[in-house]
Amino acid sequence: MSMIENKLAQMGVTLPDAPAPAANYVPFVVSGNMVYVSGQISQGPNGNMLGKLGETATVEEGAIAARACAISLLAQLKAACDGDIDRLARVVKLTGFVNSTSGFTDQPRVINGASDFLVDALGDKGRHARSAVSAASLPLGVMVEIEAIFEIT
Repeated sequence: MSMIENKLAQMGVTLPDAPAPAANYVPFVVSGNMVYVSGQISQGPNGNMLGKLGETATVEEGAIAARACAISLLAQLKAACDGDIDRLARVVKLTGFVNSTSGFTDQPRVINGASDFLVDALGDKGRHARSAVSAASLPLGVMVEIEAIFEIT
């Protein structure tokens, strides 16, 4: 087991198989030492994590959904690295989209669910630049979608 997967296991997390793309795009692109991962929607063991922040979902539920996105991002990274996730040099950037009402302003607190998870799991390699924005709706009605850029060795 890799060092990263060992740390995840200590946190009670097992990386799932990388989710397949839902349309005509690839789940990731490797260019040089950079991996660009397509947006990962909030999915849990019981299916998609649905809701609109500020209406039908709480900030806490949104943060859990963001954490689920981060787990899928790491699954895609592992696939991009041919199974060797320890090739990760650092998380470079996250862009988080929050399905929310027009008056909702806690997008950063929602996306903290992903950011905090990545730092807890990866230490300094998990520290990253970030954007957290609202969306009027997201695919399939999910709460959160997050895309990422990783640097690998």
